Amino acid sequence: MYAALFPGQGSQKVGMGKALYEAFPAARQVLDRAEATLPGLLKLMWEGPEEALTLTENQQPALLAVGYAAYRAFLAQGGQPPSLAAGHSLGEWTAHVAAGTLELEDALRLVRLRGRYMQEAVPPGEGAMAAILKLPLEAIQEALAGLEGVEIANLNSPEQTVISGRKEAVERAAERLKALRARVVYLPVSAPFHSSLIAPAKERLARDLAGIPFRKPLFPVYSNVTAKPEEDPEAIRHLLLEQITAPVRWVEILMDMERRGVRRFLEFGSGEVLKGLVARTLEGVEALSVTDPESLRKALEVRDA
Repeated sequence: MYAALFPGQGSQKVGMGKALYEAFPAARQVLDRAEATLPGLLKLMWEGPEEALTLTENQQPALLAVGYAAYRAFLAQGGQPPSLAAGHSLGEWTAHVAAGTLELEDALRLVRLRGRYMQEAVPPGEGAMAAILKLPLEAIQEALAGLEGVEIANLNSPEQTVISGRKEAVERAAERLKALRARVVYLPVSAPFHSSLIAPAKERLARDLAGIPFRKPLFPVYSNVTAKPEEDPEAIRHLLLEQITAPVRWVEILMDMERRGVRRFLEFGSGEVLKGLVARTLEGVEALSVTDPESLRKALEVRDA
């Protein structure tokens, strides 16, 4: 059995999805629908400028569109649906489009608003995020004890945890962690994602989500909030809101998939971030990224056992 994975912010790059569009009618259909929903999206994805594509409200719909296009092209070429699916942060929305929980057009509009609300929740320069490498989670939690304004945002792999919060608080935390011989890498992001500081975005998005139909997914999709697969449409609606401020429990998601028998992972979209996190978290499993025609053809060798 295999699991489908969908990446989040940071995986975007100018040119993403163009080769899939040119090679596969199924991908072309998805991306044409995305362009009809958000005019100008394809030009931005393929021509940039990179600074504009990196804006949260642009990269979120772009990554969703490319992830779903890659997945539909894979199915159209003979690939099988996954047994389970998960997405990293924004990617959870893509996973639900792939599973039929949400219509593509609804999801594209919602994640554009999601990105805009997240950006507007904290004034530029007031928030920060940093990846903490080479230090276990328990040591990071101990170091953050008593520090206000900084929270754990992403649990990406056993030795990669991301913290988020007010800029000065993140910097104080970084100094503590460097003293423990951790490597600290500040992330080039525009807001302190997955922290309580962006709670206003959750409140605004709740109003937009209220009138959108959700269906039971065709296959279980993991929630970043609970690290468990969820199939109830109303629970999914609630968890997608909670996900905005809750940490991404990616390590637990991968480990739970492995416990359920998943031995192969396919990452659909742009980049190979999730493929790398699988390799750093699990041993003896196969992970591939589907980003272009060549990688898609390689992935077609994977069959649901």
